[in-house]
Parts: sequence; C-alpha cells; structure tokens
Amino acid sequence: MESKEKADQMTGFSDTGPAAVGLYPVGKDRGCYKGGSVFAGGDNVNKAGTQKIETDRLILRRFRLEDAKDMYENWASDPEVTRFLTWPPHASVDVTKNLLADWIPRYEDGGYFNWVMEYKETGKAIGNISAVKLNESTHAADIGYCMSRAYWGQGLMPEALIAVMDYLFDVVGLNRVAACHDVNNPKSGRVMEKAGMKQEGILRAAGKNNLGICDEVWHAMIRSDRKK
Repeated sequence: MESKEKADQMTGFSDTGPAAVGLYPVGKDRGCYKGGSVFAGGDNVNKAGTQKIETDRLILRRFRLEDAKDMYENWASDPEVTRFLTWPPHASVDVTKNLLADWIPRYEDGGYFNWVMEYKETGKAIGNISAVKLNESTHAADIGYCMSRAYWGQGLMPEALIAVMDYLFDVVGLNRVAACHDVNNPKSGRVMEKAGMKQEGILRAAGKNNLGICDEVWHAMIRSDRKK
C-alpha cells in the first residue's frame, strides 16, 4: 500500500484541468491549506466549514472513505484530468484511500472547505471543489476544482462553482473568491467566466504544472460584483 506521505505528494498545488482546476487543500509550505485552520475567522466571517450544498444536478458534500473508488476511477487516475495539474495520476486506489483518510478528520475544523461533487442522477462521486488558500485579513479565498472527464461539457463545473461561491459569500462572509488556470488551457477560463468571475490578469511564468512552467490567468469575483 502507498504510504500517507506518498498520498500527500500526489496532491500538490495545481493549476488547471481541461474543464477544471485541481487545487487541492494541501500543505501550508506550498501556500495552501493543511492541518489546523489558517482561517481563524474575523469580523463578519463565519467558520461554517464544509456544509452540504444542493444544486439542480449535484450534491456537494463532505468526502467519505467509500468515495475512494469513484474518485480513483472517475478522475484521480486519469492523465487527461491531471494534464494541467501539479500532481500525477494516482497510481492505485490505495493512494486515493490514504488521501481521503487524511482529509476527512479535517472536517472538524470550521475553516476547512472541501466538497465532493455527487451527481444526483447516479449517486456517483464525479469531482472535487475546495477552497485551497484562505486569507483572513482580506476575507478572500482561492478555489480549486477537478472533475471526471466523462462529465465535461455539460455545465456541471460552473454549476458547482456558482454554488460554492454563493456559500462562501453568503454563509462564510467572504469578500473575494478567485481561481487561476494555465494560459494554454482556456476551457478552464470559460468555466470561471460562466460562473460570473472576471479576468483580472496574467502572471507570466508564475506557475508550474505537469507540463512545466506556465503563465497563470487569474479570475475573481468580489462581493460588489454580485450586485451588478
């Protein structure tokens, strides 16, 4: 069986997938979230944690250990999903199981936001969306997501992204939600645009994924954008 350390290595800070982003909540040394909360809460911020969210076609909920099979088969082992990410495909379902065993206890922390995407029609786990970086002082979060290739092009990722942004604005009380993608992966940018995010700029040679160093295209929505 792959070790827990090996599982952690499989989930580094990532850029974008062809119809998704794969920014998993990982180590603070990589500028993201791991272990104890880095989001202590503050004025008008609620450490609500990962609560169940429903959309027309999806249930966004906490991961369970039994999701390992779906996660491994549907997206974590797929090299097309991980093409623009920073972690390689999971080599076995044991890697996925160890990863979930590490994630699940973190739900006790109200500053941890990490949802599995369950497709209502089949009950299958088809993707992941999470807050991967949280800034308490500015009430801001960076979002990451990735999804099974079999469900690309159906509007499911924007549906999930809109729901999570609404939750972070309305329940948690954030002021800004952002995400980025590899400049060579414009489909991810279209997901963000469909969810109402605005492109803010390109950071040249600012990221690194499975294809090498890349330019990052950043999109964001701030609270005042929602009133327009």
